[in-house]
Amino acid sequence: MKDYTSDQIRNLALVGHGSCGKTSLAAAFLFVGGITPRLTRVDKGNTITDFEPEEIDRRISISSACCFLEWKGCRLNIIDTPGYHNFLWDTRASLRAVDAAAIIVCGVAGVEVGTEKVWDMLEEMEYPRLFIINKLDRENANFYRTLEDIHQFFGRRAVPIQIPLGEEKDFSGIIDLIRQRALIFARDESGQFREEDIPSSLQEEAKKRREQLIEMIAENDEALMEIYFERGDLSEDEIKSGLKKAMMERQIFPVMACSALFNIATQPILDTFVDLLPSPLQRPPLKILRQGVEEVWKPSLDSPFASLVFKTISDPYAGRISVMRVFSGRINPDVTVINTTRDVEEKLGGLFYLQGKEQIPAGQAKLGDIVATTKLKSTLTGDTLASKGSEIIFPKIKFPEPAISFAIEPKTRADEDRISQATHRITEEDPTVRIERDAETGQLLISGNGQLHVEITTEKLKKRYNVDVILKPPKIPYRETIKGKSDVQGKYKKQTGGRGQYGDVKIKMEPLPRGADFEFEDKIFGGAIPKNYIPAIEKGIQEARKKGVLAGYPTVDFKVILYDGSYHEVDSSDLAFKIAASMAFKKGAKEAKPTLLEPIMNVEVYTPEAYLGDIMGNLNGRRGRLQGVEQKGNMRIIKAQVPMAEMLDFEPALTSITGGRGSFIMEFSHYEEVPAHLQQKIIAEAIKEGRVKPEEE
Repeated sequence: MKDYTSDQIRNLALVGHGSCGKTSLAAAFLFVGGITPRLTRVDKGNTITDFEPEEIDRRISISSACCFLEWKGCRLNIIDTPGYHNFLWDTRASLRAVDAAAIIVCGVAGVEVGTEKVWDMLEEMEYPRLFIINKLDRENANFYRTLEDIHQFFGRRAVPIQIPLGEEKDFSGIIDLIRQRALIFARDESGQFREEDIPSSLQEEAKKRREQLIEMIAENDEALMEIYFERGDLSEDEIKSGLKKAMMERQIFPVMACSALFNIATQPILDTFVDLLPSPLQRPPLKILRQGVEEVWKPSLDSPFASLVFKTISDPYAGRISVMRVFSGRINPDVTVINTTRDVEEKLGGLFYLQGKEQIPAGQAKLGDIVATTKLKSTLTGDTLASKGSEIIFPKIKFPEPAISFAIEPKTRADEDRISQATHRITEEDPTVRIERDAETGQLLISGNGQLHVEITTEKLKKRYNVDVILKPPKIPYRETIKGKSDVQGKYKKQTGGRGQYGDVKIKMEPLPRGADFEFEDKIFGGAIPKNYIPAIEKGIQEARKKGVLAGYPTVDFKVILYDGSYHEVDSSDLAFKIAASMAFKKGAKEAKPTLLEPIMNVEVYTPEAYLGDIMGNLNGRRGRLQGVEQKGNMRIIKAQVPMAEMLDFEPALTSITGGRGSFIMEFSHYEEVPAHLQQKIIAEAIKEGRVKPEEE
């Protein structure tokens, strides 16, 4: 395999909303780059980057995948990322490994919720990027409408460097505005094309668009501005150099056109990657932590080795595969490095490149390479690996907290025996999955970013690790609180023949504002209770509040004032006061008008206008409060606050209403009181499950 210098490498991610064609575009790149002998397809389940059984079955990307090819003397390392919101955490992690991104936008659907989410990530990371409008062969596809959509969402710095030849079934190629040539492609998936003069019918449009492009480039570079004023034009090289500079400064975002499915206009996109995207040596300095202090660091090939593990793959046969981006220096296989995040030594196995799931030996890895290694003992996603003696730590990758939980039950005893190891491997690979036992109910809970995320995780348990589980409706994380005040005594007295137990506390309870959680105030005067017992009293209340008096849910947003009590010189103990405090809490909570709280979610639904009324009606039926409707491009964005309990089956309902064209995102907002008629149902269910006893209702 050819050895590439760092300036010959381009690292980029394909990002965008789910089903915009990222995987199909990666397949076209690999075909024209000579990696695959034919054009692979998502619907045939044979693409390089969608190789997980769950991806093949569902025809969506659920995990990022690496691939690479050579183009014009450069090595292109491409990461095909997921686009559905359940899996965008993986996209965020993968973006830490690249230097630029191509945002794929469907020429039919336009900008969608996933498009906006990845744009926000790229803005936060300050990455150069370009747009590729895909699926221009489809019915109702329209390049200019989609371009206007992009402008409405992201501004007019998105400027075409190509325009399409033909539309829908007649889409046949592109006009290259930089070279002023028409590229006409065969519609046989071969990628073969011929160059011609720009058709007379499009010369005026091409001229206008080219002038807009050159003016934007010149505005960003004083030297080019002078040349433009003097000559009225810029050369091809001047346009490319000015465009690359403007991209690096995030002043211009080029827009391109293609059909990945028919392999139309793939090669010009690869040319653009090589010509305009930065090499690893051209990326801005990195933010690092050194001895806990953040600093800006400019790495080089001569710097000590440092890399970030941005992905972990749990393979049933190979074990743990750690995928890393090398940011500085060089590293050989089978050497010992330091995991500076955890301050432990790690022995690297072999180093290899990933072509989808295929592992290709890499030999030495250097600045800019994306490589994988196996069998690291302590290293997880987000950790830094560096040369011995290094103090460099890359900032951790931010992962979202799980948004939804389900109960899972192993189908058989054999499944139960295997589940512990299997869940450990799953959570190594996916840091956003939580699988843990609920201490209150004893149930095994699986938590994820959405229903689809959880369903796919349970599919992995079965297919990879032969663990079959039953998925039960999710548990809503209700909370309990009080609306009134109480003044109670908790007294624990036990005599067993020898030394007894004695603790006596008097407390007042009162509500706090929503979100304040818990306060404890010690107002004991005169030694009614010795100071050394006060921590045990607070601990008793803290432990008791984990299980409320209505339905067994944690109690929040209340204050306890300890104001009196008594003790016994011999029989009092920490344990006695802890039990007395627990008794006082239960009594006080019952007398202080206890009530249930439910989580309220901020929901944003993206939908074409035709379905607006149906979706708003659906949200109203879910006790939703509409906050407003925005228009962006050809989409409407409905903003609402809806109880989590009502959103559990919204995903399939939205798909049914919109024919799959709608999407939504949801995140926790706050807690609110549950309506009285629903509280009775929740309490009855808690009694049925054994969370509370009937007399505790």
